[in-house]
Amino acid sequence: MPTSELVEAKARPADEARTKNAARRVRRSGRVPAVVYGAKKESIPITVDPKQITRILHSDSGHNTVFDLSVGDERTKAMIVDWQFEPIKGTLMHIDLKRIAMDQALRVSVPVELTGTAEGVKTQGGILEQMLREVEIECLPGDIPDQISVEISHLVFGQVLRVSDLPHDGKVKFVTDANQPVAHITSVKETVTETPTEAGAEVAAAPAEPEVIKKGKQETEEAAAPAETGKKSEGKKKE
Repeated sequence: MPTSELVEAKARPADEARTKNAARRVRRSGRVPAVVYGAKKESIPITVDPKQITRILHSDSGHNTVFDLSVGDERTKAMIVDWQFEPIKGTLMHIDLKRIAMDQALRVSVPVELTGTAEGVKTQGGILEQMLREVEIECLPGDIPDQISVEISHLVFGQVLRVSDLPHDGKVKFVTDANQPVAHITSVKETVTETPTEAGAEVAAAPAEPEVIKKGKQETEEAAAPAETGKKSEGKKKE
């Protein structure tokens, strides 16, 4: 979803962009190191305002937001394609931006939102399970939706909501497999605990054949033992 927000970036020397010390200096100055590429132009190392980027990432359209990017004399449409956060403090560490041509279709992933209460949950005691939370679509940058919303009040046991059931206009083409399940109604799985009586009955009902074989083996070994002892004794007596 395009926005009128203007992100003013500052170019930085290419040799400095490769060093960690230079990146630290950029962050200490209150900005974030970044790079912009795409549209068959060379990539440019830049710095941006982290507050602006954070505001875009937290907007309804998130990283799919198309905004104006200014770098010196160049002004273009751009999107955020990658970003890194510091794991402890949660501050932005680096941003990748891509130039966008508004007349060329691109592929993006958008969230799927389920609205309403499914009949299978309301009257059948089931649980709604959403297996797919994002779908990949293809469309012009100006037609990127914030999300794909689908009403699920009709959903009952035995029905599966698939990608092919998601609403869309002719401006959006689904790239995700049309047969891929999005959501369905599932039942609560019950855990059966065996009682001592049931456990005892299973033991009693177990086949006795292994025990008979084991017992026969023991008797054979015991019967063979005295004979073996006798042979050893005779040998000693002859000596």
